[in-house]
Amino acid sequence: MPKVTFRTDRCKGCGLCTTVCPKKIVVMDYDIINEKGFHPATVKEQEKCIGCAFCATMCPDCVIKVER
Repeated sequence: MPKVTFRTDRCKGCGLCTTVCPKKIVVMDYDIINEKGFHPATVKEQEKCIGCAFCATMCPDCVIKVER
């Protein structure tokens, strides 16, 4: 099963990763603010991840890691 992890401390909340997820499971977490003052992205339903890594490829800051 694929696993997606985010370096939420480095995420600038641009939202690009949320636009490319085919399962629409990558979302912005508006409940927290990271050290830099941004709302980071997160995965809401990890079990639905297909491991395509589109989110990681799109991320300009390389804060997303997809493990298969």
